[in-house]
Amino acid sequence: MHAIVCIKSVPDTTEVRFDPETNTLIRDEVESIINPFDTYAIEEALRLKEAHGGKVTVLSMGPPKAEKELKEAIAMGCDEAVLLSAREFAGADTWATSYTLAQAIQKVGDYDIILCGKQAMDGDTGQVGPGIANQLGLPQLTYVFKIREIDFTERVIEVERLLEEGREVVRSRLPAVLTVVKDINQPRYPTFRGIRRARRMQIPVWAPADLEGADPRYFGLSGSPTKVVKIFTPPKREGKVEMIEGETPEEIADILSDKLIESKVI
Repeated sequence: MHAIVCIKSVPDTTEVRFDPETNTLIRDEVESIINPFDTYAIEEALRLKEAHGGKVTVLSMGPPKAEKELKEAIAMGCDEAVLLSAREFAGADTWATSYTLAQAIQKVGDYDIILCGKQAMDGDTGQVGPGIANQLGLPQLTYVFKIREIDFTERVIEVERLLEEGREVVRSRLPAVLTVVKDINQPRYPTFRGIRRARRMQIPVWAPADLEGADPRYFGLSGSPTKVVKIFTPPKREGKVEMIEGETPEEIADILSDKLIESKVI
């Protein structure tokens, strides 16, 4: 069994700044963490390894300092890690990110399942996991709440999806891409032994030249079909509050109903 987990390094704060020229996040002075939703994907991959054997590879695309998040995943129990980091990758939208990660997954190869968090807390789009599935031509199982059954010999998986209107059971072939919700498990803490191993590990860094067969036109900001045209803070909403006073609740209700009728609210 070989599980690949895609994680993202996100700012550990809501106080983020944007570059006014590129309209992209300025991350240099902000501490980063593993996207919280991705920790559940890591945990689920580790549980699959414990149940079925095999290994877990974790991938991330980001600046060089994103190595810290990959080493945290190693400390949790992942076996291998790869960082996609180059100036050409910077500023990618969800489509270009999915394309680049899919190319890296193809280079890693020999995988049985791909796991992602349902969304990143800085973008909140939930598009990268499905985008990877589309790029690789694989089934996508989103909002996974529980893996009910998985058979790596028969190459099938059955999952329970958590939807707004209820739960849905879906059966699919493997390999497949899963995006998981936080209800699926409780992520473990890094172990002391894992931390020591992570400190010694050299994380390979891949650039565009390492992704053989990939089209460089689809990398980064220049390869992104969507563009952020303008970023602004909406104006504050203005309004006034009028307190209705009266001797009794009935009197207050009469005054309120008269005002609502006068304003044509009712």
